[in-house]
Amino acid sequence: MLDNRKRRILQAIVEEYIETAEPVSSKSLVEKHGIDYSSATIRNDMAELEKIGLLDKPHTSAGRIPSAQGYRYYVDELLDYNDITMQDIKYIQSQLETKVNQIEDLTKIATSTLSEVTHYTSVGIGPRVSNQNIQEVKFVLLGSRLLMAVILTENGLIKETIIKFDEDITQDQVDTLTYLFNNKLKGRPLTQIDKPMEEYMHSEMKNILNVVKPVLEQINKAINEDIPVYMEGADKSFDLPEFKSLDIAKNFVNILDTDKTKQMIDVLSSGESQDEINVYIGDENVDKALKDFSIITLKHREKGKDLGTIAIIGPTRMDYSKVISAMKYVSKKLNEDKTTDKNKRKDDDNG
Repeated sequence: MLDNRKRRILQAIVEEYIETAEPVSSKSLVEKHGIDYSSATIRNDMAELEKIGLLDKPHTSAGRIPSAQGYRYYVDELLDYNDITMQDIKYIQSQLETKVNQIEDLTKIATSTLSEVTHYTSVGIGPRVSNQNIQEVKFVLLGSRLLMAVILTENGLIKETIIKFDEDITQDQVDTLTYLFNNKLKGRPLTQIDKPMEEYMHSEMKNILNVVKPVLEQINKAINEDIPVYMEGADKSFDLPEFKSLDIAKNFVNILDTDKTKQMIDVLSSGESQDEINVYIGDENVDKALKDFSIITLKHREKGKDLGTIAIIGPTRMDYSKVISAMKYVSKKLNEDKTTDKNKRKDDDNG
């Protein structure tokens, strides 16, 4: 689509505008970026790039700024995916080396880490519970009428809930529950905890049905509760020049509303794209309120299973190179950590 000269000009304009938030002139391209052509030639190319929709010209300036289409071309064709400093690498390593007990904790740490590295607002959501397979179900008797259920999935997700009973229950009943649930559900998806499970319990052990029914109801409630949402660095965005516009600032505040954010990221994470990292620029976003923003999502997966999604939200004048480079490194470290943990477990088993 573009010859090498126009590609260099577009890349330089995008990167300078990201850095300065000021329209870029032909003079700046010659002096700052070493594009060794006459100002007239560069101006002609800038006019051509504007004509095909990759640049915009603000009314009050002779310079140009990238359009949403220009950012898209930059992301798809011109981006440097290794734009990450050694300082950022060391920080990511130190944060992700933190030992965690649950997948949600890891998502939260990764969300916070990306916000610190990129200086943008980040939002993370935990994995979709219904996609998880059950590794073990534990029941702990807390009192004569109080029982705690703990569900551990194969991906390390833990769901806990407390069940209250109208009648006393015994340790023998709890032991029976533990046996029955694990015998029926181990290795199966969490969605198996449903009516068929109750019917199975009924046929297997009629005299314990009064205990089973409230257990199933409470566990289902815990499984179907809202997906956890983590947000970091919301205050960072308000230092950016774009937020001098009251409309943009108000839209951003609305976006950060917890319910709306969860819905937005939920839609993005459940999209058809199987790419690990996805970039949505301006009008490409699902919500019209996001027309002035870009969202970059990182889908954390293992063997096709959803382990959570992290998104960076910022103005379309986002430092795409740095954000995507940081996301790629975080993803690499997350996958390395999973491989290390698996090898360690094998060594422990063999030992």
